[in-house]
Amino acid sequence: MKKLFAAVLLVAMLAAVGGASAEWKPSRTIELIAPANPGGGWDMLCRIVQKSLVDEKLVDKNVIVTNKPGGGGATGWNYLKGKKGQGEYLAATSTLVMLNNLLGKSDLTYKDFTPLAALQAEWISIAVEKDSPWKTVKDLFEAIKADPTAVPVGIGPTLGNNDHLMFLQIAQKFDVDPASIKFIVYPGAGGEIVPALLGGHVKATSIGLAEVLEQHKGDTMRVIGVSSDEKLDFLPDVATFKEQGIDVVFPHWRGFIGAPELTEDQIAYWNDVFSKMVKTETWKTLCDNAGWSNFYQNAAEHEKFLEKSTGEFDELLVKVGLK
Repeated sequence: MKKLFAAVLLVAMLAAVGGASAEWKPSRTIELIAPANPGGGWDMLCRIVQKSLVDEKLVDKNVIVTNKPGGGGATGWNYLKGKKGQGEYLAATSTLVMLNNLLGKSDLTYKDFTPLAALQAEWISIAVEKDSPWKTVKDLFEAIKADPTAVPVGIGPTLGNNDHLMFLQIAQKFDVDPASIKFIVYPGAGGEIVPALLGGHVKATSIGLAEVLEQHKGDTMRVIGVSSDEKLDFLPDVATFKEQGIDVVFPHWRGFIGAPELTEDQIAYWNDVFSKMVKTETWKTLCDNAGWSNFYQNAAEHEKFLEKSTGEFDELLVKVGLK
C-alpha cells in the first residue's frame, strides 16, 4: 500500500513541475498582435477573435489587441519573436509572412514562429471612388493603360502582398505593364487606404472586401469586382472577375502564429480553443457580417499549408515579374 501511495505521489509531483503539462493554460493576459494600424484586415481579425473568445468564454484570462504597424507586418512579428516560449502572445498573419521573405524585404519566415491556425478567408475587391467614371474592371484598366499617372492605386501594407499580386495578374490580362502602374503604399493598410480613397488621394484600390464592404453598402465608394469563384450572396450587385471575362480567382486568408518554440501542450491548447471558436455563433455571425468564409486549419495542417504555399508563391512572383 505504501509503494502504491508513493507512486501516486510521484506522478502528482511530476505533474506539478510540468511533467504532465497538458493542462497548460495562459497564466497572464492574452495579447493578440495586429501588425498594422486599426481598421485593416489583421486588426479586424484580432478584434473578432477577441470578442469571440471573451463572449463565448473560451479562455479564462483577459484578451487585448495590440497594434504594431510597420514593415509590412515585420514590426509586429519581430515583437512576437521576442516572446520565445510564451503561449499568451499571438500575432495575426497572412501570406505576407512568406511573401516579404521571398521578395527580400524581410529575413523572417513562418519557420521563425509557431504556426497555430488559419482561420478565415475573404475575397479581394477592386474599389473606386463613388463618383468614379469606371463601372467595370475593364474600364479601370483601360484608363490605367491610357495614362497610368492619372490613376494612382492604393495598396497596403506593402507591395508584394495578395492584393498587389492579384492586381498585377489582372493587369497582365489587359496587357498593362505592371511597372507602369502608379501604386501608392499605405503601411496602415485599410485604415489608411479607405480615407485616402474617400479623400481622392488615390483613384482605386485592390483590397480585402471586408475592409470596404461597409463603404460600398453605404454608397460612399464602389466595389467594381471581386476575386471570388462565384457571385457572393451578400453582394449581388457586384460581378466577379470571372463574370467580367477575367480568369482570376484569388482568396485571401488570415490566421495566427505563436511565439517561437512553443511546447506541444501550448499548441494543443490553442488547437482546442480555435477549433471550438470557429463553431460558435459569435464567430460565425461576425464572419458573415465581414463577408468572410471559414478557412480553419489546425497547427499541423497550417504548417503544411505554409510550406506548400511558399513554393507556389515563389513561382507566381517570377511569373508577374517581381522576382
